[in-house]
Amino acid sequence: MIRKIEPITQTGSWIRQMPKVELHMHLDGSLRPETVLELAAEQGIPLPALNSKGLLPYMQVDGSCSSLTEYLSKFAFTCLFLQAGKALERAACEAVEQAAAEGCRYVEVRFAPQLHRERGLSCEEAVHHVTAGLKRGEELYGCRAQAIVICMRHHSAALNKEAIEAAAAYAGRGVAAVDLAGDEAGYPAALFRDIFILAHRKGLPVTIHAGEAAGPDNIYAAVMKLGASRIGHGVRLKEDPAIRELIRRRGTPLEMCPVSNIQTKAVADWSSYPIRDYFESGIPITVNTDNPGVSGTSLNREYGILAELFHFSCQELSQLVMNAADAAFLNARDKAELKTALGRELEEWKKLA
Repeated sequence: MIRKIEPITQTGSWIRQMPKVELHMHLDGSLRPETVLELAAEQGIPLPALNSKGLLPYMQVDGSCSSLTEYLSKFAFTCLFLQAGKALERAACEAVEQAAAEGCRYVEVRFAPQLHRERGLSCEEAVHHVTAGLKRGEELYGCRAQAIVICMRHHSAALNKEAIEAAAAYAGRGVAAVDLAGDEAGYPAALFRDIFILAHRKGLPVTIHAGEAAGPDNIYAAVMKLGASRIGHGVRLKEDPAIRELIRRRGTPLEMCPVSNIQTKAVADWSSYPIRDYFESGIPITVNTDNPGVSGTSLNREYGILAELFHFSCQELSQLVMNAADAAFLNARDKAELKTALGRELEEWKKLA
């Protein structure tokens, strides 16, 4: 199994019992070493190590990670094994399995289909296989799952438009929304206005990585120019009080990923991590893993950190879960059902915590 970062003290048991929602989880950042061993054998891909422990340095960052660039280098390795339909289906199913094991009742798994075409898959075929894997995971593990299709900042407009078209073909059939990810500093959000005009024309909701490796201007552009209804990370929002107030007034949810944000140096250390400040100011934050495999984390770990380091109470943790449910890319009926079920479960959980 992937090496986990255990809770700081003993909060783990009651955190594990809490029902949760995950909105920001990357497929290629969730791959298990055991799965890589089997996929490599099936596909004839040579490996730099012959056991799970030996593969970890190639798949997972450690405490010495110095930047987002170093963090992202791990994906060049994991993507090698996700170039076939069968592999994508398995990885997607296992992502749901991991989420369900963390107590998730609903998960959105994101991926960039154009990164999985080296062996001949079309963009739409990649989307088909991931949504099929998520569906199988739903059936096996009882956790509702949908996909978010990512456009990459370094890709051409033609490739990104193709990703939007593929997402639209599966909208309502496993695809929930579209995203923009990649080199945020090198490719500001404002460059992608035409791509997301197309997404809106297709009726696709939008979330965008912003305020992670670049400043709050990118958050502003993502929301005001590209129509993002959620922001991936947004940790640097604190750097501009006016933009921060805009996001608060608009009620734009932030998909925060605490462990990842520390590892990528989006924030220098836990003492300067703004999650408590954002929460108390009324910004609707959500808590996510980003890449449980690459970060060596889990959703239980993320919530445990909030309880231990930031002194979030049971009531406050419950509010974070409900924030995520409210921000989920679900239709009104399904969202209402999810929130009702979570509300009941959380009330029972608070009695036991």
